[in-house]
Amino acid sequence: MIDIPEGSSPVLRMEAVRKTFGDTVVLRDVDLEVAPHTVTALIGASGSGKSTLLRCANLLEDVDDGAIWLDGEEITDPRTDQDAVRRRIGVVFQAYNLFPHMTVLENITLAPRRVHGVDRAEAERYGRELLERLGLGAKAGEYPDRLSGGQQQRAAIVRALAVRPRLLLLDEITAALDPELVGEVLAVVRDLKGDGMTMVLATHEMGFARDVADQVCFLEGGVVLERGTAEQVFGDPQQERTRQFLRRIVEAGRL
Repeated sequence: MIDIPEGSSPVLRMEAVRKTFGDTVVLRDVDLEVAPHTVTALIGASGSGKSTLLRCANLLEDVDDGAIWLDGEEITDPRTDQDAVRRRIGVVFQAYNLFPHMTVLENITLAPRRVHGVDRAEAERYGRELLERLGLGAKAGEYPDRLSGGQQQRAAIVRALAVRPRLLLLDEITAALDPELVGEVLAVVRDLKGDGMTMVLATHEMGFARDVADQVCFLEGGVVLERGTAEQVFGDPQQERTRQFLRRIVEAGRL
């Protein structure tokens, strides 16, 4: 676990979080702390619980036990306004989920206008600013089906950023992309890290996780089996299961 400076509190904290689907335990007593302005990478085999952890962090899934805090507020308290919590968290999924009948700019400004009450002019100004920054300035008036997969995923990231989130959750955002488009999306995440955006990302891009993450958590069977800095987890893993996982990644040429 990365050190959190004295006097500051984690943006996200999970304590003994447990989630089941029927008889299947998907998360088993997960503890996690995410410091401000850091990137936490969740790695592990498919089905290890990475996506469920992100969905619980955004309250898209109710936890069965344990608690989650966002900036010191327990968001799993039944009295919590879940919609208010989600307004502070940006999420980007594997699928782009852009509305096909709306232009890129309309997709991006919808939540700021309808959910956050931002007036149209300001929402469009900030939306265009983000699009320019992510290399999509010329695509503001296009419809999603006129964009490449990489462009659509970058537009989805802009949409998440348009609400000025406190925390950004990224769930396998390159999984649906052709290999040649992966780099352009990962470059955006690197830029966001440089800006100090607090992020938690589930990824199969091991080289990227090693390069960009401040904290790496290896999940196995819904348990955070190992955690540490990228250097520690990738360079000197302590758990045999982590070593096996990384060995297969290296043999597959993905690290």
